[in-house]
Amino acid sequence: METERLGVGETLGALNAALGPGGPVWFKETHARHLRARDFLAPRRALQARFRDGQVPERVLRAVAGLQGPGVAPVLRCEPTPAGLSLRLQRPAVFRRVLGAVAAYAAPAARPAPRPRVLVHCPALRGRPAALRLSQLRAVLVADHLVRALRAQEVCVRPVPAVRDPHMRRFLEKLKVDWPAVAAPEPAAPTPALRSRLLAQLSPTRDGEAPPPGVLGRLCLKDVMSQRGLGAGYDPHVDNCLVTEDLLSVLSELQEAARHWPEGGSPGRKPVAPAADAAGCVAVHVVSCEEDFQQQKMDLLWWKLDEQAPVIQKHLLCGPVKVAGAPDNLLTASEYYELRHAQVCKASALKHGGDVTKDPDWTEIIGVLCAATIKFEMLSTGPQSQLLLADSSASTKSTKSGVFVLYNCARLATLFEGYERSVERGLYPPFPPVSSLDFSLLHDEGEWLLLFNGVLPFPDLLSPATALACAAPGLHAPARTEMVCKFLVQLSMDFSSYYNRVHVLGEPRPHLFGAMFARLQLLRAVREVLRAGLALLGLPPLSRI
Repeated sequence: METERLGVGETLGALNAALGPGGPVWFKETHARHLRARDFLAPRRALQARFRDGQVPERVLRAVAGLQGPGVAPVLRCEPTPAGLSLRLQRPAVFRRVLGAVAAYAAPAARPAPRPRVLVHCPALRGRPAALRLSQLRAVLVADHLVRALRAQEVCVRPVPAVRDPHMRRFLEKLKVDWPAVAAPEPAAPTPALRSRLLAQLSPTRDGEAPPPGVLGRLCLKDVMSQRGLGAGYDPHVDNCLVTEDLLSVLSELQEAARHWPEGGSPGRKPVAPAADAAGCVAVHVVSCEEDFQQQKMDLLWWKLDEQAPVIQKHLLCGPVKVAGAPDNLLTASEYYELRHAQVCKASALKHGGDVTKDPDWTEIIGVLCAATIKFEMLSTGPQSQLLLADSSASTKSTKSGVFVLYNCARLATLFEGYERSVERGLYPPFPPVSSLDFSLLHDEGEWLLLFNGVLPFPDLLSPATALACAAPGLHAPARTEMVCKFLVQLSMDFSSYYNRVHVLGEPRPHLFGAMFARLQLLRAVREVLRAGLALLGLPPLSRI
């Protein structure tokens, strides 16, 4: 059985190359209605722009039909249709290739080398939960997800700042946010070299007045703004900065993090060989819209005072968060958590009866459901867009919620537990070797939908989700951190539709076992992809809800 991983990107690249010089034309179908007839399409209008009168030469048709190459899915046929050039894959062969190597598709693909070292900075984590705004909570969750996603791509990542407030540490634990913490209540003092360099460049005060307590002075940033800021898209009004002791401490912490990386770079990852100096890393500041202007000052200050500051600094800007029916800034992050937790408890009590909050076995489950509800609410919308939260319990009941995704994980766990119990009772035989399965028995359109839209594209899902555009000009990173949540919701909806319609564990008759085992292997792949996707959000799969 072939072991090389098939890829949507590799297949599209080969298809476009087969058409000859020009931009990309082919796209992958995703809608069930179109997938009944084809898997890829080159639209007629695009072909008309590429070929005279839209007539694709016979040699090109033959090249597409016989397409081969590393990671390229096998083609069954390619034919002209009113919609354009329609291509259908050899679906049994694709099922066999993918489901014969589930582990390769249930893990994100590593980012191509060379991979940068990335310092992910979230200023909101220096505060306390009681004072944390919802937009700052959104930035915290985006930062945590970005760190996990980059590490899954084998990128060396350093999250900062280390959390010092004990209330913040406990709050992050409840949200299933994994962020470094230290017991020291105060950050280390700035180095003498950094302080000396700052004091030497401070603008003189008027009439020799002493600055207020905690204020070191004002620093002109016009020179660094003209050199770096304007071309990168910084606000032109960021031309000077009132430097305080707190600001200098923050800068010192960033400087230390960029210059001294942990052994091996990231927990659980192979050691990497990064550049020797801090300038070789990329700093990504995950900020709320209220924090962006101040962080721009910090970027320029870092460049001005530290010759080894990262050459590339990007902002992942998180838009405002509002609650339907509530005045602006009325709800803090901790109050929002308590609201959602109470709603999850109420929904669980209505479903299972009694007060489940007093059952120790349900305490952790409810905590996971609450964290999932909040994360999917906050992360399912593009980070730059405004987010409107429902004040009702609708977010815990929607098919687009984290609870719905975890519910379908639990359904899959129940399915496989049921199969194992049936094997113990002698109703079904043990699961045969995957190489012996006949995947041509998978005819249902829902089965192809799960594989083609779910399992097959998952390894490449993180490429747009962690896009930092390091080599591109501009201040803001285009990372689409909403991709994982949207993917998990759609996969859960496709699975739920299929599972409600198809009886996977059929009657214990030998002539039905072949199709049953093929379906179980497909759903095993779906289960592993859901688990891997939830891990990117810091959420464990649940076996019951």
